[in-house]
Amino acid sequence: MTMNALLDAYYDGLSRRSGWDAPLADDFVFVGANANAGSRGRAAYGKVLEQFFRMFETVDVKQSMIDGDTACVVATYHAVSPSGKKTTFDVAEVWTARGGKLASLAIYFDTAGWRSFNAA
Repeated sequence: MTMNALLDAYYDGLSRRSGWDAPLADDFVFVGANANAGSRGRAAYGKVLEQFFRMFETVDVKQSMIDGDTACVVATYHAVSPSGKKTTFDVAEVWTARGGKLASLAIYFDTAGWRSFNAA
């Protein structure tokens, strides 16, 4: 599968909240604010997403740049706080692929803004 097809499958599954894990490698690595030192494997990433699924309504891919087995995606997440407040967050997502599967994801976003939003 090409990187473009892998990303399309992932974001489509993320939007549907089902099938997002199909394009991930068994030893998938996630690095981000909710991953502590990093999460390894689809199951560990699934636990991160379980928490996140409660906080976002939709995701839109705003921009993507693909170079072989690496990609950078800017995704806009439409979030809802525990109090019902709504906002959007742009997240830079850096992907790698290996052997026709997504191998890793590192995310970068405004963590202070996210914490403030969730506290409201």
